Amino acid sequence: MKFMQATAAVVAVTATMTIASCGGQEQQQYQAQAPAIATQTVAMGETDLNNTYPATIKGKTDIEIRPQVSGFITKVHVDEGQHVRKGQLLFTIDQVQYQAAVDQAQAQLNSATTAVQTAQLTADSKQHLFDRNIISEYENQLAKNTLAQAKAQLATAQAALVSARKNLAYTEVVAPSDGVIGSIPNREGSLASPSMMQPLTTVSDNNEVYAYFSLNEKDILSLTNNGEFALTDRIKQMPEVSLRLADGTIYPVKGKVATVSGVIDNTTGTATVRALFPNSNGMLRSGSTGQIMIPTVEEGVLIIPQKATFEIQDRKFVFVVNDSNKVVSTPITIAPQNDGKNFVVTSGLTEGQRIAVEGVGSTLREGMTIQPVDAAQAAAQQAQAAQAAQQAQ
Repeated sequence: MKFMQATAAVVAVTATMTIASCGGQEQQQYQAQAPAIATQTVAMGETDLNNTYPATIKGKTDIEIRPQVSGFITKVHVDEGQHVRKGQLLFTIDQVQYQAAVDQAQAQLNSATTAVQTAQLTADSKQHLFDRNIISEYENQLAKNTLAQAKAQLATAQAALVSARKNLAYTEVVAPSDGVIGSIPNREGSLASPSMMQPLTTVSDNNEVYAYFSLNEKDILSLTNNGEFALTDRIKQMPEVSLRLADGTIYPVKGKVATVSGVIDNTTGTATVRALFPNSNGMLRSGSTGQIMIPTVEEGVLIIPQKATFEIQDRKFVFVVNDSNKVVSTPITIAPQNDGKNFVVTSGLTEGQRIAVEGVGSTLREGMTIQPVDAAQAAAQQAQAAQAAQQAQ
């Protein structure tokens, strides 16, 4: 009986040790399975963020070139994208009819000049005879009237010649200013006229360009502190702005906000703003688009990486790591402006909390246990490893 009790005791102890051993192995295995995830402690900081606004680029002067006379285009002297100087010949319109009009006007002027000379001689002769009482006053006055009529016809002929020469000059379309040639929809053989919808081309002065964007009423009120300051004074105090191009790159030269229109569009509720950018290398072209970035400096704010957030039904969330190293999805609200890499958190997080900055949207799940790794430390280790590998080569 005692032997059986002793045997049972040994079996019980052995089973207990086996269960404990299995439990420890499972715990170790579970811990080994917990993924190493980079985390970051939320802290107050200062950020230089940007408010972004869609913008349209236009040359400082965009001049539509339209014909002043009708006729077929006989020669296009420039090509699209070509730099031209003020007065440079761009197009030639058929000159035959306009040259004929000049010749005709010149002939009429010659005839009118001769008529005036003849009428002058007649008037002088009549006056001489009238002074000697040989002819009547009526006949003398008639000669003077004829002279006046001839002079009026001469003036008309002179005006007609000026108009004809001007129309002839209009057949040579020249650049009104220095700039770059835009598209040329009409080529040789096309009919050009002052009433045509499309211009012959556009000459854009691109040494400096304007970036046009819009501010809504709220932005304007914020800019003037609800009318406490004059808008023109606040515009002068605005910092330099940047331009993000269509491909996402930042234009290397900063610009300055120059004007804000004094009228708010009733349909859009916005006012048009114009920023001026130097463009000495011609990189910016009229008609291109981009985004104006106005910097705003904020102090004492919570800043987190954008990659640490995920979205559900238009709400932003982060995974907060609790004391048990479990991740808990937590809703947050963020400021509307960002720098493309970080968010400013306005509610949902407090200073000192840990958040996961890796595996969001892929690896992490609600309630998952992780092995936290300090993100800054991990980045430094990766940089050291990369440097060591480079030196080893």
